[in-house]
Amino acid sequence: MNEVLLRSLTPSVLGILVRRGADFAAAEDAVQDALVEAVRVWPDDPPRDAKGWLVTVAWRRFLDATRAETARRRREDLVDEEPAPGPAPATDDTLQLYFLCAHPSLTPSSAVALTLRAVGGLTTRQIAQAYLVPEATMAQRISRAKRTVSDVRFDQPGDVATVLRVLYLVFNEGYSGDVDLAAEAIRLTRQLAAAIDHPEVAGLLALMLLHHARRAARTAPDGSLVPLAEQDRGRWDTSAIAEGVTILQVALARDRLGEFQAQAAIAALHADAPTAEETDWVQIVEWYDELARLTDNPIVRLNRAVAVGEADGPRAGLAALAVLDDSLPRYTAVAAYLHERDGDLKTAARLYAEAARKAPNLAERDHLTRQAARLNTHRSH
Repeated sequence: MNEVLLRSLTPSVLGILVRRGADFAAAEDAVQDALVEAVRVWPDDPPRDAKGWLVTVAWRRFLDATRAETARRRREDLVDEEPAPGPAPATDDTLQLYFLCAHPSLTPSSAVALTLRAVGGLTTRQIAQAYLVPEATMAQRISRAKRTVSDVRFDQPGDVATVLRVLYLVFNEGYSGDVDLAAEAIRLTRQLAAAIDHPEVAGLLALMLLHHARRAARTAPDGSLVPLAEQDRGRWDTSAIAEGVTILQVALARDRLGEFQAQAAIAALHADAPTAEETDWVQIVEWYDELARLTDNPIVRLNRAVAVGEADGPRAGLAALAVLDDSLPRYTAVAAYLHERDGDLKTAARLYAEAARKAPNLAERDHLTRQAARLNTHRSH
């Protein structure tokens, strides 16, 4: 079963159902039912036209649900409008669906959660981790969002800021998580940048390109993580870096600074350094100060503590870390790194081991475990 194919077809099938009159929540449920049916049927009886098959089955499931729902009797006249046999139209509705999910009737956080789940393909657990909330809380938020939009018309698309937030989170999950969505997020952000003249759209595209340029160097042949300072910079994609820097420079010249431009500026400074030792950490701290002013985000302040530790020494970094909430994700890993830099290997080893137990994914857990083992081995000799 080709799960990648199913994932790639989902937005288009969902868009076709919405255009045919299905409300979004019911359309999403119907498409999910069709995907489950595909997993069951396709291995023994693969269709000639995968997309057309999904559209037909999803539409039938939607009609079945409509007939069973007395509150939606007004949709009964759609029963005879089943799609005709043959290939479905080759249209890309994904970006349009991102805007439709960012509906004015939803709060920005609910709109983002709904889009990530329905269109981005992320699990509730992954979305909860991105928002730093329990999975049960996020499940309730998504359910409320579905109920809110179940009876509204999708003729008032949401704003650009909400769509950018969704694209950013999809990219981050694709870049560092379990599902490869980074390239798709870049593709959609390119579409948005071509359609809208907005410095933050450009800032987000630049940020994605600069991070994606380092992807080949982020893991070793055995799959283990390679920290930024240890990456082979010869494996970085110089064309993507050049494109990202050019896009960023044009955006910054408009003097309408936003958080994505500030993050891209930090990424550009890392990309510009020939070696890790030549990184301009002082300027990176200044950009983190701007970013903290724009967002007041605790994760930004956590990353700033690392930069301060590089620019002004590990003691300064630990002082910046001390004022933050120690329950923040990766707080313990940052503390371990800064203590190691400060020469306190015993504390660093203990914190690396503790951070490994809290790691959000297997690759990060293995990396932190190796760091703890390395320091314990060093101390024993």
